[in-house]
Amino acid sequence: MSSGFGATSTTDDVLAGQTLAGKRVLVTGVSAGLGVETARTLAAHGATVVGAARDLDKARSATDPVRKDAAHGGSLELIELDLASLKSVRACADALNAAGKSFDVIVCNAGVMATPQGKTADGFETQFGTNHLGHFVLVNRIAGLLKRNGGRLVNLSSAGHRFSDVDLADPNFERTEYAPFVAYGRSKTANILFAVEFDRRHKAQGIRATAVHPGGIQTELGRYMTQEMRDAMMKSVEEANKAAGKTMAEFSWKTIPQGAATSVWAGFVAAADAVGGRYCEDCHVAEISTEPGLRGGVQPYALNADNAKALWTKSEEMVGERFN
Repeated sequence: MSSGFGATSTTDDVLAGQTLAGKRVLVTGVSAGLGVETARTLAAHGATVVGAARDLDKARSATDPVRKDAAHGGSLELIELDLASLKSVRACADALNAAGKSFDVIVCNAGVMATPQGKTADGFETQFGTNHLGHFVLVNRIAGLLKRNGGRLVNLSSAGHRFSDVDLADPNFERTEYAPFVAYGRSKTANILFAVEFDRRHKAQGIRATAVHPGGIQTELGRYMTQEMRDAMMKSVEEANKAAGKTMAEFSWKTIPQGAATSVWAGFVAAADAVGGRYCEDCHVAEISTEPGLRGGVQPYALNADNAKALWTKSEEMVGERFN
């Protein structure tokens, strides 16, 4: 599907000439990078943005430009959310439900990448627990706030889903040797599968879900990466480009406004039926691809309906809750 936008489109390009006045949006991870830019452009186009972050002091400082750039009635408010603690996730959801204000779009932007081996407050592997299970509980607990006939969920995934499918037999690396990028790949595949199953469960009510790859952007997400890990990742990119008959000269980092563009496009511009249950990159719906490495496209296992259902069931088991 051609959208008229591409890899170099920015958030403001995507929303040019549009007003989001009257729209209410939840964006997680508004203390840096893509989350701040997503909140900024939405507020600048008139949306009411609720920004969630673990460190509210850092988020207040980082989102000063959001408030300054807000226009046409747009605004930003902050709420505390530590995705690595289900106690915090449930408290955030309780507060949002108590307020009772609906959302047009939820953007699950927050996440960690390639962390050292560790556990969340609830004993889950850090990346799977933070990137997937934290959002899984938050979104499902506030699903009743998503507007019917138009509400959308946008999960930020990554080309890193190509590192690994989910491992539902050993999600916490209790029997598998830990590898930072394998763990990241599992969590990013989970982000896609969660969108697939959420979309299936809610599309009859006019609520759709999608997953997006923002592209290669140099943000705080890479703070745990050593130079050795960076070199290994770039080697993977180089090998994928070589297999596709491309050169490294054709790879370029995106700016933060370019990186956040696909989230905004999928949430507010693209046709719901086009992106529902799909994976998007560079402001278009990605094709299924089984090619190795980090080249474009989405691996089939990340869109597999049975895989998505199995992940949902395993996630419910892990967090001790059942969701519709």
